This record gives sequence, C-alpha cells and structure tokens, in this order.
Amino acid sequence: MNARADAVAELQQRLGYIFSDPARLERALTHASVGDGARKSGDNERLEFLGDRVLGLLTAERLIALDPLASEGDLAPRLNALVNRTMCARVARRMGLGPALRLSGAETKAGGREKESILAGACEAVIAAIYEDGGLDAARTFFLMFWTEEFDAIRAPRPKDSKTRLQEWAQSKGRPLPAYRVVGREGPEHAPIFTVEAAVDGIAAAEAAGPSRQAAEKAAAQALLDREGVA
Repeated sequence: MNARADAVAELQQRLGYIFSDPARLERALTHASVGDGARKSGDNERLEFLGDRVLGLLTAERLIALDPLASEGDLAPRLNALVNRTMCARVARRMGLGPALRLSGAETKAGGREKESILAGACEAVIAAIYEDGGLDAARTFFLMFWTEEFDAIRAPRPKDSKTRLQEWAQSKGRPLPAYRVVGREGPEHAPIFTVEAAVDGIAAAEAAGPSRQAAEKAAAQALLDREGVA
C-alpha cells in the first residue's frame, strides 16, 4: 500500500464513517489539477459546490438550536465565521486531509497539500460525499464531530478592547466619553508612528504610540487604565 492509500485509510477512521461507495470519497479527494487523470473518478469541484450548501444548512440548523432567540442579524456573522474558507481549511488540517488528497505532480510540488483553498474545497467535498453516501444524518454526525470545537470558540465571550473598557469605566464614574487627540507623528509616510493622547474629564491624560492612529488610541487607553489601576 502506498503512502497516499495509507493516508486515505487513516482518514476514513478519523471521519468515523465507512463509505458504501468508496469512489465518492476518492472523488472528494481529487483536485481539478489532476486533469485527464481524474476522468474515471472525476474531480471534487461539483462536490465542493454541494458541500458548501450542506455545510451552510447544518451550521444554520445548529446555530438556531443553540440560540433560539437570536435574530437573523446576530446569526449571520456567526454563520459566516463558521463556514468560511479559513475555517474549512482548519477543520481539514485537523482531520488530516492533506496527505490523502489526490493532486497533480506540479500541484504537489507547489505545496498544494497545505494550500488553504485546496484544503477548504476538499473539506466541503468530503461533507458532500458523506451526504450523498449516507444522507443528511451521516453528514450531521460528521459535522458535529469536527465543528463542535469551533462553535464553542465563537460562543466564548471575547475580551473587550481597551477603548471599550475605558469608555465603560468613564461612564461608571459619571464622566463624559473619553477623547482622543493625535499629539505627534513621526517616521516616513509608508511607516508612520502616531502618538495619541487619551483623556477622560477630570483625569490626567495618558499618551502612547502605535503604527496607526487606531493602534495608538488603544495603547493610550490601555495606558490610562493601567495608571488608574483598572483591571
């Protein structure tokens, strides 16, 4: 058995699904770069198209189940974060998809097994192959196995940035919103360094520098928070 065949066998074990028609998995793993060599099994582009839709359905279904009161405006950005190319490529790497891919020699030499676009497309194709072979329940089982960790990540509260924390602290003290002022700019046009002052009424201002005005404002806000002992 060659290295790729070993990788395909290991992949099936990690998927937790045995295909009744192994040709479906082979097609899902075959990149279009194979060209005429893929004539028998076909490449994975059509499966990628289908898998994208199946993934969207399963993700929307899960989001609604987890948060039945969320509005469409709340759900849409979460869905986009869970089905985008970067996410699919990350899941593909976790399942060890790269070594099992069938690529042309040129694409292999070009590092195709690590390319985000190729991994993401193959991941969607695998979802479609499972869907075609075992139906929506089989695809859902696979999806929950590999996406639950990603759902947990987007549901975890994100730390507030320093400007938001300074604003909330100022409001808790009954003071106006913080004000920011650029007090200096140095360096060449292509790589400037901004110095910004963050001020809250009745509190001594704090200054900090950064490679952009926004970065400098955040740094100045953090400097003020640190000086005032705000956690």
